[in-house]
Amino acid sequence: MTIHAKKVFIFTDGGSRGNPGPSAIGVVLKDETGKVIDQVSQYIGSGTNNVAEYMAVVHGLISASNLGYKNISLFMDSQLIARHLEGSYKINDDTLKKYYGIIKALFKGFNSIEITEIPREQNKEADSLVNQALDSAMKNNVNFNPAHARAATRIIK
Repeated sequence: MTIHAKKVFIFTDGGSRGNPGPSAIGVVLKDETGKVIDQVSQYIGSGTNNVAEYMAVVHGLISASNLGYKNISLFMDSQLIARHLEGSYKINDDTLKKYYGIIKALFKGFNSIEITEIPREQNKEADSLVNQALDSAMKNNVNFNPAHARAATRIIK
């Protein structure tokens, strides 16, 4: 694996139709020139928008790490998740606390981390990936097994 001294820009979004309801994540990684170097559009089953937002961050961090990046700028349109990750908002939900712990553990693999809350209009690519995954899942009548998500979370730990 090549270690990159340069920075990667990670745009994340998570969404739920119904909240809780069918949920998906969208992640876009860009290099310093703005070129898309990776993206994720994934249906994650029934859940809340906040869990989806956290899962998108997890996927973005894992992708950046797998690509060898050590310096990241993380962009999201969720004020709540951005403030959780910055430490300025307390996390009350036990499920979100677990994802927060996973993300903090992943942060240890990076040299520098910037977290920026952006307006939804500036996160259209990640948002579009969320909607593509949800539309595809609904069109294909996908049933999601929550046990698979729990297994994936254990692997990430």
